[in-house]
Amino acid sequence: MNIQHNPAVADLTTFPISTRWPAKHPDRIQLYSYPTPNGVKISIALEELGLPYEAHKVTLADADVKSPEFLSLNPNNKIPAIIDPDGPDGVPLPLFESGAILLYLADKTGKLIGKTARDRQIVTQWLMFQMGGVGPMFGQFGYFYAYGGKAIEDARPLERYRNEVRRLLAVLDGQLSERDWIAGDFSIADIAIAPWLRSLETGYQALDAIGWSDFPNVAAYRERFLARPAVQRGLNMPPRD
Repeated sequence: MNIQHNPAVADLTTFPISTRWPAKHPDRIQLYSYPTPNGVKISIALEELGLPYEAHKVTLADADVKSPEFLSLNPNNKIPAIIDPDGPDGVPLPLFESGAILLYLADKTGKLIGKTARDRQIVTQWLMFQMGGVGPMFGQFGYFYAYGGKAIEDARPLERYRNEVRRLLAVLDGQLSERDWIAGDFSIADIAIAPWLRSLETGYQALDAIGWSDFPNVAAYRERFLARPAVQRGLNMPPRD
C-alpha cells in the first residue's frame, strides 16, 4: 500500500485532544503514549523509520487515559495513539491500537514490512502472534506475579499464565534458532515482540520465575534488539519525567 504525502501543514486544533496536549510541531506525527511495552513499540518504530514526531506523555492514570480529550482519540482509553497530519489523501489520520499503528507506519514508508507481498504476510503473522498471545499472556502473568494479583492465595492463575509465557517463549526460541530476527529481516514484528521480552526483567523482575535460561535464542535476540541505537532512543519516549 502506497500512502500519498501532502506537504501542507494540517490544522490539528480541530482534534479535541489538542486542547490538552497541544502540538508544538503540527507538521509532525503526534504520538500520545507512555513508555510501557505497548507504548514504546510506536516510539521505537518512529525512530527506526526516521519519521519526525512529537511525543506527548499520557500517563496510565484515569485522569489522562479516561479524560474526554484522550477518549476523543481512543475510546478504548489505552495508549498508544497517534495523529498523522500527513495521512492518506492528505487528510490527517487518527489511529489507536499499537498493531494497527505499526502496520500503518510500515506501509507509509515501505519499510520494516519485508520486501515482497509474501514477506508482508509473514511479518503480519508474527505481529498478530504478539498482539493475540505475547502481550495479553505476559501482561496477565505480570499482574499475578508482580502486581495486584500476587496477593491472591490461589496459585492456579499464576501457574496458568506462567506456563503460557513459557510456551510462547518456546515458540519464539524455536523460530529464532536459525535467524537473527523473527520474520527474517528486522521488522515491525520484532518491534512488537521484543519490548515484552524486556518487560519480564524490567517490569516484573521475573526471569528466574519463568526459567529464562531455558530460552537462549530468545535471550540473545533480546540483547540484539536492545543494542540498536533507535531502540535505545525509543525506549525513553516520551520521557517518564
